[in-house]
Amino acid sequence: MIVMTLASLGPYASFIVTSYLLVGLVVACLIVWVGFDYKRQKQILRDLEARGVTRRSAQPPGASS
Repeated sequence: MIVMTLASLGPYASFIVTSYLLVGLVVACLIVWVGFDYKRQKQILRDLEARGVTRRSAQPPGASS
């Protein structure tokens, strides 16, 4: 098993660790953002359906827009 220590990363250890931490933070923020946006889009869709707006895919066959 290979064990990495900060010393084994050489003189650029702080840069490498900081880069990985920033990438992890960006990925976590994107996951949270997608979760919030999903909830917002579901709410918008519920509001539209409550007002009677239907999806184009829900139109009966042969109906024109």
